[in-house]
Amino acid sequence: MTLTDVLILLAQNLVLIVAVMLGLWLVALRLKDVSFVDAVWPLGMLLLALVTLPRTDGDPTRKTLLVVICAVWALRLGLHLFGRWRASGADGRYVQIVEDQERNKGWSFAKTALLFVFLPQAFLAWLTALPVQLGQVADAPAAGGLALIGAGLALAGIVIESTGDAQLAAFRSDPANKGKVLDTGLWRYTRHPNYFGDACVWWGLWLIAAETGVGLWSIAGPIFLTFTLTRWSGIGITEKAINRSRPGYADYVKRTSAFVPWPPSRHPRA
Repeated sequence: MTLTDVLILLAQNLVLIVAVMLGLWLVALRLKDVSFVDAVWPLGMLLLALVTLPRTDGDPTRKTLLVVICAVWALRLGLHLFGRWRASGADGRYVQIVEDQERNKGWSFAKTALLFVFLPQAFLAWLTALPVQLGQVADAPAAGGLALIGAGLALAGIVIESTGDAQLAAFRSDPANKGKVLDTGLWRYTRHPNYFGDACVWWGLWLIAAETGVGLWSIAGPIFLTFTLTRWSGIGITEKAINRSRPGYADYVKRTSAFVPWPPSRHPRA
């Protein structure tokens, strides 16, 4: 594929994911809730991988690794988040976003949902999914050692993320744990094993893509994802809400790594 062909492919994929998000925005208007977007976000990234598959002539082994791993990750996470949304209802983070825009700018629910949720999610899904788009373009070199390392890292990330989610779900299902802090299992070593696992998946997919020159440029995807998980809409917003509802969380923060798994500190910082 020429550079022009690659740019056209990416542009068409962006238009597609924007169209999908606009359709989901209409659904949100009927529901008066945007929270389900978290569940469809990974599925949107899988859609980008799938529609790229028949339109590129990359190495078949690399393409298979990228699409299959992305599918396992997206289906597992999407179904998990959809089930959580169905069980718990509107996410407080999104409710706060809508209320803030209405109070501060006088925006309607429809305007906030479009400009603050669905259109940004479309672009950010497209950006994060660059490895499974650009990684399918080049047919040389054939998938090799770096792709195997990347596949191993991505699969490890899926296991970490799945385990962390399962441990949290089991903890929350016990009424005796209401108001308590989960600090066992993976949560003993990192406050966000699900976020860390998520990052491992996309850095792994990037390693698979990075064996090719064009795939190397998709590094913007995992960089952005890691930034948003650690500095933007991930840890910061999540922990702000938890601190209000769990008095013991501040002590947990002092002794436990925020992101990368690490043994708990024996001398928590003040």
